[in-house]
Amino acid sequence: MNQNNNNNVNSLLKKYKEEPSKLTAQQKDKLILEYAPLIKFIAQKIAVRLPSNIELDDLISSGVIGLMDAIEKYDPTRDNKFKTYAEFRIRGAILDELRAQDWVPRSVRDKAKMLDRATLELESTLGRSANEEEVAQKLGISMDDYFDLLNQVRPISVLSIDDAATFSNVDKKSILNILEGCKLNNPLTQLNLKSVKEVVAKAIEDLPERQRLVLSLYYYEDLNLKEIGKILRVTESRVSQLHAQAISRLRAKLAQFFEDQELESA
Repeated sequence: MNQNNNNNVNSLLKKYKEEPSKLTAQQKDKLILEYAPLIKFIAQKIAVRLPSNIELDDLISSGVIGLMDAIEKYDPTRDNKFKTYAEFRIRGAILDELRAQDWVPRSVRDKAKMLDRATLELESTLGRSANEEEVAQKLGISMDDYFDLLNQVRPISVLSIDDAATFSNVDKKSILNILEGCKLNNPLTQLNLKSVKEVVAKAIEDLPERQRLVLSLYYYEDLNLKEIGKILRVTESRVSQLHAQAISRLRAKLAQFFEDQELESA
């Protein structure tokens, strides 16, 4: 998006916040068209980790709803870019729709939790990141079965706050407020955000090098699985497995953090 287009978008957003009724249908359509490539990009990145029966067009439609929500709730007086805020709302709307559809069977969710728990227990005992063979041995399965398990839980590669049984309602609300950037001037919120960031940063730092590299290339360099595979000289399937392993470790560490917080406050 060039500077002129960005200025036009900001002008429309300011007008919408000042006088919502003054923003015409054509102007709303213009905003959607400006951000259509962003919606498609986010939807495609999420679709990569979903079962084949999930339609990309359905994800894109949900993303449009997220964009409209962003337009309605964006505050141009705050010191943050609309594009960043829109990305959060678009992604959130797509994930909300997926959760509403219950697109992951309960059996797969249970397997993901089993993998998370086994990995966390093993690494707590070892005092370091466990390798694939050690995790498979901990689970009492062969390496082929272990890789099959990774492929099965691959769709669950995004932390679902609602599904985390160890999170209290207060924790869930705090995370949502943090993610939405609400009340950032609140010292307690800033402290919670700092603690969560530290947990995630330490968990990423402790990941095996290849898993850490996959996360960096995927989330920071915006490369797809095929492109990452070429860099690492492995198949897309292998990249997907590395991604699933990394997310499982991060999810387990974050869940453990909130469980410890709840025990301390009890």
